[in-house]
Amino acid sequence: MTVRAALALAAALVPAAVGAYTPDVEFALNCQGCHRADGGETPGSVPAIANHVARFLAVPGGREYLVQVPGVAQAPLDDATLAAVINWMLAHYDRAHIPKDFTPYTEAEVAKLRKDPLVNVEALRTKLLKTIEPKAP
Repeated sequence: MTVRAALALAAALVPAAVGAYTPDVEFALNCQGCHRADGGETPGSVPAIANHVARFLAVPGGREYLVQVPGVAQAPLDDATLAAVINWMLAHYDRAHIPKDFTPYTEAEVAKLRKDPLVNVEALRTKLLKTIEPKAP
C-alpha cells in the first residue's frame, strides 16, 4: 500500500472534525462517562439528568447554568455540536419538563455562555434547585 493510499484510508476512517457524529453519539463519547447512558447519577459526584435536567430551564439563571457547568463549558466540542448535544440531552432525558416556550440552544448562545464556566457549581445548583421545586434532586 502506498503512503497516499494509507493516508486516504486513515482519513476515511477518522472523522474530519469533533462534531462529525450525531448528538447521541457525542453524548456517549463526551458525557456518558459521568452522566451514564440512562442519565443516572454518579453517586457522590454527578447528579442525575434523567427526569430532572430540563427543570433548570424554568428558573432564572437555569438556562445559563446548563451550559456553564464546567464539564459542559469545557467539553471538547465546537459550539454548534455542543448546542446540538444539549438540545438532544434535554429532549432525550427530560422531555416532560421542557417548557412550552423553550427555544433550542444555538451555536452563538453556547459560544457566549461557555466562555464563563462556573467556579462554585454546587452553590449555584443548590440555589437554583430551591427555586425549581422543593422535591427536586
